Amino acid sequence: MVDAAELVQKFARPVLDFTFEAMPVIISACQKAYEVYRRLPLVYVELLIGAVMCFFGGFYPTVFAALQAAEHGGLITLRKALGALSEEMMVIIEVNKKDDAVDADGDGVADAKQIDGRELLKRKVKLVLQKINPDKVNDAIASIYKVWISVLAVLTIQFARTIALSLTIIASAKRITDRFLLPTIKTATPKEYQQWCPVILDWFCKSIGISIAWKIQTIISAFTSALAGGLIISRALLQIRSKGEKNHEQTNVDEILSYALGGAGFYFQYTQSFDAPFPLNFILWPVELAEYYIRWSVTN
Repeated sequence: MVDAAELVQKFARPVLDFTFEAMPVIISACQKAYEVYRRLPLVYVELLIGAVMCFFGGFYPTVFAALQAAEHGGLITLRKALGALSEEMMVIIEVNKKDDAVDADGDGVADAKQIDGRELLKRKVKLVLQKINPDKVNDAIASIYKVWISVLAVLTIQFARTIALSLTIIASAKRITDRFLLPTIKTATPKEYQQWCPVILDWFCKSIGISIAWKIQTIISAFTSALAGGLIISRALLQIRSKGEKNHEQTNVDEILSYALGGAGFYFQYTQSFDAPFPLNFILWPVELAEYYIRWSVTN
């Protein structure tokens, strides 16, 4: 308890300061990016989507699958919910700015700067509870959860073979570890901790099974998304080059080009070991986190 209190005391202020400084920037950047996306001609949107699928589809297969699953109605609901949450966040940020400037005792120093980390955290939590709209936030979170449940149901069916493969690998690995490793590990473990040996080995087997199954699925997803993305790119380029006068049904150029683009896209992902290269992995760490969470949720 003492250590936890010390951590709160030490990190509460910098974490709160960073949060209130970063959130407006993130929200503004997302809004501007969405406005740019909306203003793009449809053919350029298709070109962008095709490029992402062709060269990055294997990096985040479950994230792309989740977006596709949420496309029919779910994305609209999700966008409205995130918009509502961002509006409430901006209200809290503005109120926080005013609170940071309050100098109730008139000594020339803001009250928020004169209190310790624990008291500052209590003050900000109280501020949020007083100024936030609970009904609006509750409705937004409920909407996001409903979309997530529907998406998860679709992904569970879509990746059923991956789940079955992971369970098969887990069962096989568990038989081997129970027979050959568990007795040895129990012998080397103090008696009072031996009850943890089967549990830890079970976690170990699950991590192996899930990793191998999803690695195979990643390769399959990279190949299929590279081909699909290559076809989208080639048809978008055909439409741009012909200024909409030539239909892709009238030529085979788009299909021939799509194979070349698909091969290039898959080769690029292969050379990166199907993992986003630096600095993309640093910039897209939230997407990376979402990818691992979705994999865990689908498999479990």
